[in-house]
Amino acid sequence: MQEPAKQYDWNAIVDGLNRYIRLRSIPIGMKLFETVEAMEAIPKIRRPKSRHTTDQIVAQARQLGWTVGITMADLIGAQCGAVIGLHPQDDEWLSGQRMAGVWFKTKEDASLHQHAMDCVPHGRYRAMAVSPLTAGRLDPPDICLIYGTPGQMIFFINGLQWTGYRKLSFTSVGESACADSWGKALKTGEPALTIPCYAERRYGGVADDELLMAIPPRFLPKVIEGLAALDKNGLRYPVPPYGIQSDAGAGLAVSYAAKEAKPR
Repeated sequence: MQEPAKQYDWNAIVDGLNRYIRLRSIPIGMKLFETVEAMEAIPKIRRPKSRHTTDQIVAQARQLGWTVGITMADLIGAQCGAVIGLHPQDDEWLSGQRMAGVWFKTKEDASLHQHAMDCVPHGRYRAMAVSPLTAGRLDPPDICLIYGTPGQMIFFINGLQWTGYRKLSFTSVGESACADSWGKALKTGEPALTIPCYAERRYGGVADDELLMAIPPRFLPKVIEGLAALDKNGLRYPVPPYGIQSDAGAGLAVSYAAKEAKPR
C-alpha cells in the first residue's frame, strides 16, 4: 500500500495539473499511519476539536489548504473509519443494518452493499492525515486526491494513457462512494475514479459537477508528461466546441490524423 520513499517535485506536478486541466481546488495527499504519534509529528498538523466525517476532513485540506490528522475517535461513525482501515469491517458493520430502509430496501441489499465496498484491511493503521501536495508534509502520501469536472478527468485519463496504454475500469457502490475512490486506491495501489456520493456532497462540499480521482503518486509524473504531449498535439482543455452542424473534416484532420477525414 505505502510507496517506497521517493522524491517528487510537488510544485511542478501541481503546476502541470493546473496548466493543462485548470483545477478549481487544491490537489491533496492522504496517508495512513501505524501510530498516532507518527501522524501527530507532521509539521503544522491540525487535530479536530469535534467529530467529523472523512469527507469533511478531506474538504478541509482541498478547500482550505489545511493539514489535518485524525484517528477513529475523531470520526462520526463506523462507515468512515472502515473505509480507511481505522474501524473493523466486522459482522455488525457488514450486516448493513444502519442503511437498510434508508439507502436500500432490505437488510440483504444493504449487506450486499457493505460487502461490495473496497476498504483498507483493519488492524495495521491507527491514524490518517491529509494535506495539500505542495505542502510536502506527507512525502510521499499513499494516494493523491484530485477533484475535477468530467472534462478535466477525461484529459487526466488521456494523459495517463499516453504511454503504456491500458484500459481503466472504475466502480460505483452508490452511497459510500469514498470506497470507490480513496478506499479502492489505498487498497489496490491503482487509480480509482468515481462519482462522489450524497455524503461527500452534503458534508464534503463536493460540487454537483465534480468527480474524484484517487491515485498513487507514482502515476502523476506520467500524467503530466502525457498532458504535455497532448497539448503539443493541439489537444487541450477546455475543449472548444466545433459545432454540431459543421463539416467535421478539418477538425478530424487535426485530432485524429488526416487519413481519417478523407471521404471514403
